[in-house]
Amino acid sequence: MPRIQFGSWVNDAVEWLTTHMGWLFDFLEQVFRGAYEGVDAVLQAPEPLLLTGIFAVIACWLRGTLAGVLTFVGFAFVISLDLWEDAMVTLSLVLVATLIALVVSVPLGIWAARSNRVSAIVRPGLDLMQTLPAMVYLIPAILFFGSGAAAGIVATLVFALAPGVRMTELGIRQVDMELVEAAEAFGTTPRDTLLRVQLPLALPTVMAGVNQVIMLGLSMAAIAGMVGTGGLGGDVNEAIGQLNIGLGAEAGIAIVILAIYLDRMTSALGTQVSPLGRRAAARVRAAQGLRIWSYRPRASVAVVGVVVLALVAGGMGVFGGTDKAEPVAGGDNVGQGKKISIGYIPWDEGVASTFLWKEILEQRGYEVEAKQFDAGPLYTSLAQGDIDFQTDAWLPTTHEQYWKKYGSRLDDLGSWYGPTSLELSVPAYMKGIDSLEDLKGKAGQFDGRITGIESSAGMMSLLKSKVLGAYGLDEEFKVVDSSTPAMLAELKRAYAKKEPIAVTLWSPHWAYSDYKLKKLKDPKGAWGKGDGVHTLSRKGFAEENPVVGKWLKDFELTEEQLTGLESEINKAGKGRQQDAVQAWLKTQPGLVDKLAPVKNAGTPAEAKRPLDVAWFPWDEDIAVTYLWKNVLERRGYRLNLKQMDVGPVYTGLASGDLDLNFDAWLPYAQKNYWDKSKDNLHDLGTWYEPTSLELAVPSYVKGIDSLEDLKGKADTFDGKIVGIEPGTGEMNLLKTKVLPGYGLDDEYEVVDGSTPAMLAELKRAYAKKEPIAVVLWSPHWAYSEYELTKLEDPRKFFGEGNTIRTISSKDFPEQYPQLTKWIKNFTMSEDELGTLEQEIKDRGQGHEEEAVAAWLKEHPEMVDRMTPAA
Repeated sequence: MPRIQFGSWVNDAVEWLTTHMGWLFDFLEQVFRGAYEGVDAVLQAPEPLLLTGIFAVIACWLRGTLAGVLTFVGFAFVISLDLWEDAMVTLSLVLVATLIALVVSVPLGIWAARSNRVSAIVRPGLDLMQTLPAMVYLIPAILFFGSGAAAGIVATLVFALAPGVRMTELGIRQVDMELVEAAEAFGTTPRDTLLRVQLPLALPTVMAGVNQVIMLGLSMAAIAGMVGTGGLGGDVNEAIGQLNIGLGAEAGIAIVILAIYLDRMTSALGTQVSPLGRRAAARVRAAQGLRIWSYRPRASVAVVGVVVLALVAGGMGVFGGTDKAEPVAGGDNVGQGKKISIGYIPWDEGVASTFLWKEILEQRGYEVEAKQFDAGPLYTSLAQGDIDFQTDAWLPTTHEQYWKKYGSRLDDLGSWYGPTSLELSVPAYMKGIDSLEDLKGKAGQFDGRITGIESSAGMMSLLKSKVLGAYGLDEEFKVVDSSTPAMLAELKRAYAKKEPIAVTLWSPHWAYSDYKLKKLKDPKGAWGKGDGVHTLSRKGFAEENPVVGKWLKDFELTEEQLTGLESEINKAGKGRQQDAVQAWLKTQPGLVDKLAPVKNAGTPAEAKRPLDVAWFPWDEDIAVTYLWKNVLERRGYRLNLKQMDVGPVYTGLASGDLDLNFDAWLPYAQKNYWDKSKDNLHDLGTWYEPTSLELAVPSYVKGIDSLEDLKGKADTFDGKIVGIEPGTGEMNLLKTKVLPGYGLDDEYEVVDGSTPAMLAELKRAYAKKEPIAVVLWSPHWAYSEYELTKLEDPRKFFGEGNTIRTISSKDFPEQYPQLTKWIKNFTMSEDELGTLEQEIKDRGQGHEEEAVAAWLKEHPEMVDRMTPAA
């Protein structure tokens, strides 16, 4: 029977959706992520014990004093485990996913209850959602929504959706039909029958569905830790990856405490909101009398308690989240707070190298987020650009399958450790088996099994396709696919019982220090040469971040350094990886500067003071200002950009309120401003020349090639010349010298406006082929956008060409000697300036920094040319 290509059809469908519906998934991702971050910010803001008190008050109101006390004790235990932050991350994810699931499931359940046809259509879908393995939901979630909270929310809500629909439908269908018929007999509308009869009576069942949605959501949230959602799910995933029973138990008990609290509160809330439930609870309390442990305060009292605790939290100044790291001062502040994300697999060398780079990059001024993944989701996230880089790619063998699939969308930044080795290993108590050749004929001892790791690992593919065949073992032994944690668990169990076992292993690995094992020799070299541990990044990361890219490409650790760092981290325990890295770095003086060298270390003193840079909304000034901003921030400077008119800029520079302006047109265009303030200014030199000032007309306006040709042609242009900002040197020259010089001042009126307004008028007239005369200058992108005629100025009333200069406040050269030297040596060609202006114009307003970064990729030499190392 031919194989049905169901999997291929699904892949094609997913590919089509990601290609054509990406805009929708991007929108939903922003919605889900925004909701999650909002809830998480609220839960993370107060001191843990204060929020625990609020939870306890809610429990006391819903279930009684005992429940309140147990809630406080339970959450205090989570705090003592140092898992509070992770628990709130998981709770935030569950709450958001539950809310979205209920918004979908309750209306759908009502619809299904009121229509047998809808119920029949929906039921198979619910069966599929409840029986499909939970981890399967992670695959489309990460493809559609990337890694992190959004993918976890989607996978969680889809998995938890079904009970909400089923229980809502069941609750409404179980309402006594005689009551429904009685309501209808009294003329109740279907809508009122639903809202006033069916839903109130079905509410206990509906709330049971809500409870199940939350419980399933919580179970899925733990699994979602595999795609970088973090929280308790990430802790569980890390514990599995490192076979850390203690961490697994701690994270597991924290999940249990959350689950018990949510279960008890939602079930009690169902009683509170249901009329029948409230009556039943009241009868029980009346029968029991007043008991301290079952005492429940009124809702108003509970609200007062919550408000008081919230006010206490506010009064203590504990709202506002975690403390922000102090900014790195001086030349070390290369990152300027730029965000970088690192993904890692919870393997020892991956954890060690990741948190080492997290610490180094934060010392260099970056804001770094480290996210834990399984290998597959990590490579997917890298390929999709959700993660910037990872440092634990075993290539070319172990991760060969991932590289084949995603390599075209990744950049290999090189190997930082190697060579590694792949091998089969047996316990040292297995006598007479020292080589792969010694396994021949010994399958009975090992029950014919070799315990493997993940089936997709290149190591497993190599073992099955080459190694076993090379030694004639493929007929005797079966390789059992599993996972690295499962393999280590099998090894631990067999070793404790002194039972024979053969496992796939690699070096370096901590198992060789925990157990006495023998690496089976490979005399035929079937395993091939050892892997290197590589750093991989998303496509283009190193080009966008050349400094970090170079650091990562040059990164190396010795075996002694790596194992020493791993040991320090293992001793520190969960959640203290970065503390361990900091402690280890103290024993490695100079390593940070070696791994992440900072150029121009002699300039941090002047870089500590931010620069106030003024700019005009003129194309060349926008281009050069944002270019300098990009380049100087790489060198540790901070720039505050301020858009201003020409007059206030000169005034601000002269008074010392401003530091720099890169667009002084001298000696003519801005002569009046310069002459007024030149004693309190510094000319730091010309970076572009020559320029020209002119009037221009479209090339379709025939017979007008010179200013002299405008004489007697005022009617053609409606007696107007469209100008720019009043008060600029060019406008003053035009009105006081150029027009009178050619006898045009009585014929033409110069229309004051702005550069954008002039360009808009030019665009409108050009589209309609109408005559227009505008004030322009060279260089300007308008000459490449439109076919224009520069009107000749034979009498030179516009003066000789200006140069574009950088001017500064009087004290600037003394305050910034290094920067002054760089600026004085700075020049740009017409092609460089023109292409940069065009890039900024094409990307649009608000994307100037993005445009400069893209332009610098095409001109990588520019950074070192503008700011050469001392």
